[in-house]
Amino acid sequence: MKARKNFPLHVHVSALFVVLILAVGVLISSIVHSLSRNMLETAASDTTQRMGLEMHDEVRKLLSPAEMAVKLLGQSALVKAVSLQQRLDSVGMIREAFDTSPTLNALYIGYPNGDFFYVRQLRDDADRALVNAPPKARYIVQSIEHQPSSSVGRFLLIDSDLKVLNIIDRPDYPAAFDPRTRDWYRSANETGKLIRTQPYVFFSNHKVGTSLAVAGGVPGVVIGGDITLDTLGQALSLVPKPPGARLALMSRGGEVIADGTVPAASLTTLGPDQTPRLRLAREFGEPLLARLAMDIPASDGIREKHETIRLDGHEWYASIGRLPLGDHDPLFLIYAIRKSDLLHGADRLRSISLAVTILIVLLAIPVIWLGARRITSPLQSLTHEAEAIRHFEFTQEFEIASRITEVNELSTTIDSMRRTIRRFLHIIENVAKEPRVDRLMPMLLTETMSAADADSGVLYLVDEATLEPASVWNTRSMNGDVPLDQTTLDHTLSVIRDAIRDGTPHTGYLSRDELAAAKLSVLAGDGGCHAAAVPLLNRQRDPVGVFLFLRATPMERAQLSFVKTVAGLAAGVLEARELIKAQRDLFESFIQLTAGAIDAKSPYTGGHCARVPELTKLLAKAACDATTGPYREFKLDEQEWEALHVAAWLHDCGKVTTPEYVVDKATKLETIYNRIHEIRTRFEVLKRDAEIACLKAIAAGEDTAAAHARRDLELSQLDDEFAFVATCNIGSESMDAAHVERLKQIGARTWQRTLDDRLGISADENRRKDGTAAQPLPVREPLLADKPEHRIERGERNRIAADNPWGFRMTVPDLLYHHGELHNLCVQRGTLCDEERFKINEHIVQTLIMLSQLPFPKHLRQVPEIAGGHHERMDGNGYPKRLTREQMSPLARMMAIADIFEALTAADRPYKKAKTLSESMEIMWRMKQGGHIDPELFDLFLTSGVYRDYAQRFMSSEQIDAIDIERYVEAAEIG
Repeated sequence: MKARKNFPLHVHVSALFVVLILAVGVLISSIVHSLSRNMLETAASDTTQRMGLEMHDEVRKLLSPAEMAVKLLGQSALVKAVSLQQRLDSVGMIREAFDTSPTLNALYIGYPNGDFFYVRQLRDDADRALVNAPPKARYIVQSIEHQPSSSVGRFLLIDSDLKVLNIIDRPDYPAAFDPRTRDWYRSANETGKLIRTQPYVFFSNHKVGTSLAVAGGVPGVVIGGDITLDTLGQALSLVPKPPGARLALMSRGGEVIADGTVPAASLTTLGPDQTPRLRLAREFGEPLLARLAMDIPASDGIREKHETIRLDGHEWYASIGRLPLGDHDPLFLIYAIRKSDLLHGADRLRSISLAVTILIVLLAIPVIWLGARRITSPLQSLTHEAEAIRHFEFTQEFEIASRITEVNELSTTIDSMRRTIRRFLHIIENVAKEPRVDRLMPMLLTETMSAADADSGVLYLVDEATLEPASVWNTRSMNGDVPLDQTTLDHTLSVIRDAIRDGTPHTGYLSRDELAAAKLSVLAGDGGCHAAAVPLLNRQRDPVGVFLFLRATPMERAQLSFVKTVAGLAAGVLEARELIKAQRDLFESFIQLTAGAIDAKSPYTGGHCARVPELTKLLAKAACDATTGPYREFKLDEQEWEALHVAAWLHDCGKVTTPEYVVDKATKLETIYNRIHEIRTRFEVLKRDAEIACLKAIAAGEDTAAAHARRDLELSQLDDEFAFVATCNIGSESMDAAHVERLKQIGARTWQRTLDDRLGISADENRRKDGTAAQPLPVREPLLADKPEHRIERGERNRIAADNPWGFRMTVPDLLYHHGELHNLCVQRGTLCDEERFKINEHIVQTLIMLSQLPFPKHLRQVPEIAGGHHERMDGNGYPKRLTREQMSPLARMMAIADIFEALTAADRPYKKAKTLSESMEIMWRMKQGGHIDPELFDLFLTSGVYRDYAQRFMSSEQIDAIDIERYVEAAEIG
């Protein structure tokens, strides 16, 4: 058969590059889009200028007629009128001014003597409702006349025919209003020109407007007018603008005067003094308006400012146009539009251009496909094979036939790579499944032997000059495993020494004598064989082991390279396993160290931290072995057993933070030492005082027998009182109200201190005394006292916030410690006050905090929950989180039972006698009934015999007595 002629791949592919010219279409689209964008931005700028001119004309249309009306009124007879009647004669002229200037809301005139004449239109029912005017009322006149004898204020309601409908006397009006004090009056008088105020909200009708004022023909007379700006908002709404554009008119101070999208009523609000005012841009809750209002001061003096801003993920094209109003403050026209809306046309044009380009490409696809079909078919097959390798699918076989030389070579290489990766992944998968080192090494050896096609193999571990055969395998033997003795580098094969010395694989032929000398004849049979030694190097390139493979033929180069790679994997796996084991051993040592330190810290804890793990594990094993009852399906895997082990040993690790004197407090007055000695000394002082008083009385002439009798009585009473205080200090009996009252009476006794109690004390004690003034010596002090310095404040770091991240729900005392003498002596039961009892209980809080800060691996993340729940109750009344049974894991509930039982039966606590089994079960049964411990686990604790197994290991024979399980177990099978 004639061989097919092969051609290089580039000959077939070169023709395809011609179609890349179509990329020019994309470039053209980009250029068209850029030009269109520039045109649209220019058009937007022109639109802003046009709208500015239109709004300027609109404002002038509003102001010009009103200004003319005010000026004409200033030249009328009204300026010389001196009475209300004369001024009413001008109402007709004022009506004409209203008719010719629709924006005029009111006209008024102020006189130099304080007279005031004000006319305002009542355009609708809302205006009339503000002044309680009848429906026919068209105008309201407000008048102030100052007469020689009095001042008269009147409100007149006038209809459209200028007839007076009603006259309302307002005697308080002249006193409440004086036009001469108003800004418009004074400004017009001072400047002599027409003045205009900034836009504001009229008090009369709550509409937005501005006021005009000009001095009249008579000195001291000023004519003013109010102009409403409602029509500006209407004008803005009628301005043609793109969809989504925003247009508003603002003052220099950022007040919104008009907005085409906001009703006029929404532009006003009430100020702090309940007077209406214009709303600021930032008060509309629109970041865009607020941002543009902030830029207005920087735009003053500039006719038009353009900028691009980004808000809430949108880019805006914005402009601020200045509308000059003669000598008055300008207004500012705000215009903004999203760039996406502005450039919608350009984007659409770009999309069309791209669509055309894509259409051209689609039309060219058939031509490209026809030309490349024969070329790409083998490549597609190779792609499928590579895709299968990428997905680690090695079962499918591929056959590639191509005229392209490079494709054929690539096919051969990919197939070889597929087989190599499949074998390597198989080794990795088997190694990864095996966590135990003792089973891992035989697996590494057999898998590597398979890859090397070896008949026999040995995995040696290197320890300095010693070689320890960790695994041996011989395919010729029945079970494969062959025992070998330990050897040294000096007595081993040369290929092994060279491989270890150089850190590279070595091969060679081994004769029968060489094998016998190395005691390896059992692996090679009667004759010689070929050997390959591959070192296992750790990350520091130090040898940790060596593979020795024996086979009948020399190992191929490719096989040796693959085995070298597998050896690198094996070295890494062995090192990682050893590191993990070392870390586990170190972690276990720290656990044991911490628990031992806690047990050694105080004689009151004994071996608690060591015994609780044993009892917890016994109960957990009983739950796993249960075949009936609620725990028949309960199982723990190896990782869960490890979590339980760690949690049990560290369940009281927070006790390292508990002060030793609090844990060991044996009397009520004990802190670092027993303060009963201080109290005894004070009683001794009082007894000496009694002796001295007796001697002084005798010296003063009193009967000796009487003085001695009084002294003896007082001494006897002091002895009795001290004995009572000392008894209270022991804390063995409950303190009732009578005892507390007697303590207070004894404490009320005083003794004389002549030495400064601020000498020789620490800086911390001095700071606590700073709040109390030092008293002049000598001073009488109570025999028993709760002094301010006895109160140790609780700092922020010692508080537990209600929203703490750990979920603690504990009542925290206000003080960290309270060393008050009466406070401690009056403790009703035991020796601990509330603050100290909380400090004892706080050890579980510290346990949870400490454990939650440790970076536990995933399988140990349950440790804080298991360790920190042994003081919780099933009814939710425990601490520190007040968890209920349903909120606790079974392991945490087991820990609670183990902690309680160990504490009851411990014989190494100096402060109590160990309980017997029956006494302990009676107490725990009551705890079960009271919702303290899990009833199901307590039943399992009894029926499984866990209590008995523990007792035989850790309790004395005197404690182990008979118990009636049936009395404590409800509806359970006795096992």
